[in-house]
Amino acid sequence: MFNNIKNKLMSFKEIFKDNNDVNEKNVIGFLSFAVMVVFATTDIVTGIMGKELIISDSIFNSFVLITLGSFGISGLEKFAKK
Repeated sequence: MFNNIKNKLMSFKEIFKDNNDVNEKNVIGFLSFAVMVVFATTDIVTGIMGKELIISDSIFNSFVLITLGSFGISGLEKFAKK
């Protein structure tokens, strides 16, 4: 069991190395998008319950910019080869 956890931590460290198969921009973009989906779901649920979910527009807009920026840069790298 401990070897499995150790292997997962080792593979997590591999993400941040220069030579890997994982595109870090896609990971960050996906995580940011996931946070926006959780926010939207929570907003819908609290709206159905009759309560208002108050969140700053600047926080939501920051996640939007991170998502668009990450996927935009990743897409641009895909089509504009070195």
